[in-house]
Amino acid sequence: MLRLNLSNEPRWLDLGHDVRLLVEPLTTAIMLAARSDPSIVAATADAETSASNDDLARIVAKAVARIVVKDWEGIGDEDGKPLALTPEGIDALLELWPIFEAFQTKYIAGALILDAEKNA
Repeated sequence: MLRLNLSNEPRWLDLGHDVRLLVEPLTTAIMLAARSDPSIVAATADAETSASNDDLARIVAKAVARIVVKDWEGIGDEDGKPLALTPEGIDALLELWPIFEAFQTKYIAGALILDAEKNA
């Protein structure tokens, strides 16, 4: 059974390592907006030079995160001072493997699994 959560309110997503992101629900509109992100367009523009699946997953995760992340907790500089949320900070955060993997698994994968089931 498909369970619909009709709330469009942001929710906290725990990524481990004391890191939490306040994210909007992942919707079709967000995925379509991410697809038109210049980094994704560039990565998929030429079939001969297109990004690998792993690179594309990283690029898509960053594009989606830059759209949906509204706040964060547990992110600081080298001195432990909390950092302000910025697109560059989101990109840097997702370069950390455990954080990227948690974001992929806990946030993006749900939408992709549902899409795969539709096509099965």
